[in-house]
Amino acid sequence: MDGTATGTPRERRRVLWGCLLRSAASIVLITALYYLAPLDGEIVLRTLVSLVLGLGLFGWLVVRQVTAVARATFPRLRAMEALATAVPLFLVIFSVTYFLLAKEVPGTFSESLDRTDAMYFTVTVFATVGFGDIVPVTETGRVLTTLQMVADLVLVGVIAKALFGAVELGIRRRGAGPADPDDGPGGNGNGNSDSGDGRDDDA
Repeated sequence: MDGTATGTPRERRRVLWGCLLRSAASIVLITALYYLAPLDGEIVLRTLVSLVLGLGLFGWLVVRQVTAVARATFPRLRAMEALATAVPLFLVIFSVTYFLLAKEVPGTFSESLDRTDAMYFTVTVFATVGFGDIVPVTETGRVLTTLQMVADLVLVGVIAKALFGAVELGIRRRGAGPADPDDGPGGNGNGNSDSGDGRDDDA
């Protein structure tokens, strides 16, 4: 729907609901894959390999999403979809890493971790909450946790800025095109209610 130039309120609502449904589906799918993926085995090297491959996939996805946002008809909604995919994927990558590490090297954390515990620990680090109920107690665990904290800063700072920049670029490229569904009737994403030829966008 993002690539279709539509301007009526009904069509914009349809785009909005499509965006919300796709975002929710992305979150559910990524979470389901995390719980259903076979993560058994005793190969310690797999922990590092899964982290490197996961971060590589994440970086590739972000680059594609930023490009898609800049070209989208509704860049703000496209950016929301991008975040709905990127953030859960980022959290799952580290959750898998912590889960494998805790399984393959017992004693890495203050308690054994199942998948839910690993996700919980990842989210507390990401949100900088730090309850202290689960903590890394080995050097490897602390290094990986530190790596996540640095990656969190990159995600919040650099990637978010890149997405917002892509949104602004998309709005400029769109010019007098249809408004985002959340811009209100007649809006075109830059505060003007009229298109370049003087006609209302919804006309």
